[in-house]
Amino acid sequence: MTKGDLIDRRQLREFEENLARFVGTKYAVGLNSGYDALHLSLRAAGIAPGDEVIVPAHTFVATCSAVVNVGATPVLVDVGPDFNINVDLIEEAITPRTRAIIPVHLNGWMADMPRIMEIARRYNLVVVEDACQSLGASIHGKKAGSWGLTGCWSFYPFKILGGYGDGGAITTDDPDVALFVRRMRFNGEDRDTGEYHGHGFTCLLDNLQAAFLDVKLRHLPHWIQRRQALAEQYRQGLEDIPDLALPHYEKPGFVHVYQNYVVRSKQGDAFSNYLKENGVEVLTQFRKPYYKHKALKLVDRGFPETEALSREVCSLPMNVEIDEEEIDYVIEVVRSFYGK
Repeated sequence: MTKGDLIDRRQLREFEENLARFVGTKYAVGLNSGYDALHLSLRAAGIAPGDEVIVPAHTFVATCSAVVNVGATPVLVDVGPDFNINVDLIEEAITPRTRAIIPVHLNGWMADMPRIMEIARRYNLVVVEDACQSLGASIHGKKAGSWGLTGCWSFYPFKILGGYGDGGAITTDDPDVALFVRRMRFNGEDRDTGEYHGHGFTCLLDNLQAAFLDVKLRHLPHWIQRRQALAEQYRQGLEDIPDLALPHYEKPGFVHVYQNYVVRSKQGDAFSNYLKENGVEVLTQFRKPYYKHKALKLVDRGFPETEALSREVCSLPMNVEIDEEEIDYVIEVVRSFYGK
């Protein structure tokens, strides 16, 4: 701050280099939000009016909004028990106008990228990974955000790598995509030459946030291990409750980083409200599926798994500051709700 390094300075470039190295890609480009990462990724891929893009029916609305705001049509596909897109349902949603798939890696657990990439190759589709909730997750050692044309990241404070304000990024191996996004984030201008390459946007990652994030990124591997240990503590304390589905999926080669510890309770709001009444802060995200909001004008083709989990979902406390005694208290409250 004493040097006035507030916009597009060394700290941003260093964070971009370190983020790309962590994810396993050649490039990273810092942006203002996870939404901006999705939006500019679609523009970089040439997605335009008349195109269709497959998105999960269960996700944050920004995934779908990015498609709408480039003029394309989102085609929703139901999810599986792990909250991610049901790969078995993707092909039936593909039409001659389908140009891309946006798999979302929700809660720290990746969608089945080997199968998704195989489908994308057969149908010549672009893959843009919405990896905003799963930094550090991997499949057979290949990390989220390194499979598709781009990986899209959010550094909203709630995320596993959160800033002190909003932020985002893309990761990619494609130099043309990285250059396009780097220009479009700053009103279309090439900052080295001063030449404008199109009508761009104002969505650059704040340099101060990049400096904070670069420090926090050094600690992320340890924080992930801590989250995994807390998740195991939850598992051991709750796995004998039949009406409570825990987020442990046991797929060989898949690594969960537990940004969120999201359970499914058949008792829905009664379960969530009981925890709140007993001093446990919980989140009940996406209770109303985004396609149910009339103002969004989306096509509801019937998504039974999304409907079910929306009624049952509940995020238990999960962060690296929480201690084992507090996790034990959460377990005690949950067990008391179920009479155990």
